[in-house]
Amino acid sequence: MTFDYPVFLDLGGVPVLLVGAGNVAVRKAQGLAQAGARLTVVAPRHHPGFDQLDVIRRRRTYRTTDLDGQQLVVVATDDPAVNARVAADASAAHIFVNSADDPANCSFILPAVARTGMVTAAISTGGASPALAQRLRDTIAADVLTPAVRAAADTLAAERAAIHAAGDSTEDVDWRPRLSELLDGEGS
Repeated sequence: MTFDYPVFLDLGGVPVLLVGAGNVAVRKAQGLAQAGARLTVVAPRHHPGFDQLDVIRRRRTYRTTDLDGQQLVVVATDDPAVNARVAADASAAHIFVNSADDPANCSFILPAVARTGMVTAAISTGGASPALAQRLRDTIAADVLTPAVRAAADTLAAERAAIHAAGDSTEDVDWRPRLSELLDGEGS
């Protein structure tokens, strides 16, 4: 499989199904909840980490009807047969699915993510080595996503908004000199 079309999704209010409720599922749920997904979690037992999350919990095994009304599915169980079944059902229902640490049962994979303010960096190895993606993420977070980058993003967002408010487009603006000024200290 090739996962070569990166995309950032707006999951605000989007119904998402998470099958599984262990340690890995809690991490997935935290990210989905932070993104604003309307999350339903299906598993016989739920990790205590779910107690702090605003999710619908169904304490039972997965059923195909759990897919009804869902727009995205994440599977994180320790049972390969369940993971494969959920992935096949989601695929048949034309719902994008991610099966944790199981690229063969995924229609999308999740990158390693680093954030500062409005800036998000996502790193992927196409599923080949999540550990390498995490190492690169950590390096970028420490060495690239500096306070200056965060401040530049805030400043540029305000400048773009002012241009748009004046009725102009920012598509033809050469931002390179302004970026150099903000990030390299030129002109200051």
